[in-house]
Amino acid sequence: MAVLVIAENKGQTQQGYDGMIAQLGPMIQKAPGLIVHSGHAIEDGWRVVEVWQSKAEANRWFADFVAPNLPSGIHPKRTFQELHIALTPERERI
Repeated sequence: MAVLVIAENKGQTQQGYDGMIAQLGPMIQKAPGLIVHSGHAIEDGWRVVEVWQSKAEANRWFADFVAPNLPSGIHPKRTFQELHIALTPERERI
């Protein structure tokens, strides 16, 4: 079942996020189960919003690639929401 993942990253900057995307971007585009990744500034840091085909795939990606590369002092608070439906142009229904 598709899952929405929201990661609140207090203290993260655009520069820090951009650095991670520069390093991980080519890999995340090929990550098994990723449907969409987005990021934007919030008042006290940075928010990442993703949709994955499963929570297990999201957690595996985070543990293998994101956690080891986080800037010092950045500890994302991740929340998950199972989605009833996720529609994409490439797939009729996920």
